[in-house]
Amino acid sequence: MQRYGLIGAGHRAQMYTDAIGGDHSDAAVLVALADINPGRMAFHAQRMTQEYGYATDALATYTPDAVEQMIAEQQLDRVIVTSPDHTHADMIVRCLHAGVDVVVEKPLTINADSANAIADAVRETGRQVVVTFNYRYSPRNSALKEVIASGRIGDVLSVTFEWVLDTAHGADYFRRWHRAKENSGGLLIHKSSHHFDLVNWWLADVPARVYASGGVKFYGAENADARGLAPRPERGTHDGEHGPFELDLRDDPRLKALYLDNEHHDGYLRDQDVFGPGVTTEDNLAVIVDYAGGPTLSYALNAHSPWEGYRVAVNGTLGRAELEVVERARIKIDEGGKVVVDPSAMAEEIGGRDKGEHLTVQLHFEGSEEVEIPRRTGGHGGGDALLLSDVFNGPGDDPLGRPSDYIDGLRAIAVGICGNESLASGRAVTPAELGLDLSR
Repeated sequence: MQRYGLIGAGHRAQMYTDAIGGDHSDAAVLVALADINPGRMAFHAQRMTQEYGYATDALATYTPDAVEQMIAEQQLDRVIVTSPDHTHADMIVRCLHAGVDVVVEKPLTINADSANAIADAVRETGRQVVVTFNYRYSPRNSALKEVIASGRIGDVLSVTFEWVLDTAHGADYFRRWHRAKENSGGLLIHKSSHHFDLVNWWLADVPARVYASGGVKFYGAENADARGLAPRPERGTHDGEHGPFELDLRDDPRLKALYLDNEHHDGYLRDQDVFGPGVTTEDNLAVIVDYAGGPTLSYALNAHSPWEGYRVAVNGTLGRAELEVVERARIKIDEGGKVVVDPSAMAEEIGGRDKGEHLTVQLHFEGSEEVEIPRRTGGHGGGDALLLSDVFNGPGDDPLGRPSDYIDGLRAIAVGICGNESLASGRAVTPAELGLDLSR
């Protein structure tokens, strides 16, 4: 039975608290929380009591500047980090030097200096860092990995990858702390590290050169003014009529309890106007990545699509594999006429686009064949449950190599870090010139 502490008591923490309290209670116990906001820590502590039978005083609480004290006093074995991205490196390095292993929500960190600080700490301490890339575990993505690894389409020469976020899920990044690029490294790191990790894993290869283009083209005050949008409230929680891009925290009991009821502690507003000032995170991005083994990736991300999902095409010497995933075919509107932000929510009338997933292989001079994808339920296409089992019980033998460590996390963010430098400089950038060592 391992003793866990958790740093960062926002909404992402619940995936781990539920896993510890539920399916993995025989392998893990949560004994401590650390956050700047005492109200959010109280929210999670109360859930552990009400949902999983923890004693009311079972969880000790700390501020982030007392992480070392938390680790020592609570005799922790591991710490889970789910705090904002720009805090990851400091938390990870301090935990490693305090003598515990770390599980960190992606991304590993947001820039080259902090990435190198983590790498130094791993070498100096010999401790482990696990980065939770749950999309590797989604059956559809595992099925594509099997096709590529089998050699069925030959040697891979190129990959095209388009990911679209809709105007519920995508817009939500621009209400939160993610809207400021200094907090998250932008979507090229915060969101796209998922996608770059998939490509790195599919190809079993390492990114070698990156060129990126993009900008804030839809959200933010300048774009709102350019399109002549009418003045709007500074936040979505207000009385009266609401627009489709507004989030009223009073409509979601969980968000209200976590954020609205506790914003007086730290001033954090979870429901900011997506078309307000202060948006520096790009909402349209295009990236070209050259891989050390020869393939090239063409990647695009859009954060204001009417539907949500992704398309991948892998071109090999013998043929082509195509994966299309429609996670949400259109935005769902509730009975009050408001947009449902939950990414898993689906409208009943989908307007001609079917929700689902299809993996197709077509070899040269042959017809196409659809590859069966095992059906699973749960978050991230069924990947969350498999990931959490590996995290808390330890990974078993996996021919697909899905468990990920800090090197995988580093390789994933290396594309975004180089991409951000490319956005700033207008030239292609290599990990090596930023001092990023991606070797094992």
